Amino acid sequence: MQDQRRLRVWKKAHALAIEVRRATRVFPRTGYGSLQSQMIRAAESIVFNIVEGCGGRSPKEFVRFLDISIKSTSELECQLELAKDYGVLNEHHWQTLTKKTIDVRRMLCGLRAKVVAANPQRTLDPTR
Repeated sequence: MQDQRRLRVWKKAHALAIEVRRATRVFPRTGYGSLQSQMIRAAESIVFNIVEGCGGRSPKEFVRFLDISIKSTSELECQLELAKDYGVLNEHHWQTLTKKTIDVRRMLCGLRAKVVAANPQRTLDPTR
């Protein structure tokens, strides 16, 4: 069990979730509510799963929640592109948020690799 606030990736993911919520406030009131909601949920899922993993009982559990966070970054990246292509998210916000999403994913992958390497049990990494 560890304090997520000490993780740089948590800090960046937390800031990203706030930025996504702010960026989606400009979406039209009708027609894009589902996308807006999904984007916020995906961004928050990244943060929530880091926290849940930190509260886990084992490294295996932490890795599992990091995997979910990584998947949520991919989901958010796709949603950001859709919002840009629909014309409800401007190019600047799309570029900025996409870059930050990719940075968070890279950090999560790095943290996941460190946890796996520090706990070389065969059952920890499902890719083995």
